[in-house]
Amino acid sequence: MFSFFKMVYQTLKVFILFTGCTILFYYAIMWMNEEYQNYHRYEKPEGAAVKVSAAAENENSSWFDRLLLFYLNGE
Repeated sequence: MFSFFKMVYQTLKVFILFTGCTILFYYAIMWMNEEYQNYHRYEKPEGAAVKVSAAAENENSSWFDRLLLFYLNGE
C-alpha cells in the first residue's frame, strides 16, 4: 500500500514538472512572438539608397532572358 502512494507521489511530481515546463515554454514563445511582431523588416530605405539591380528597368527582355538570368545568378 505504501508503494502505491509513493508511485502516485512520483507521478504527480513528474506531472507538475511537465506542466510547469510546458507553461514556461508557452509564455517564452509568446514573449518572443510579441517582441518580433512589430519588427518591420521591409521598410523603405532612407537616405541615399541605390537600386541594386538594373534588370527590372529593362522592359524589353523576354521571359526566356529572365529565366536565363535567374539560372545564371543562382537566385
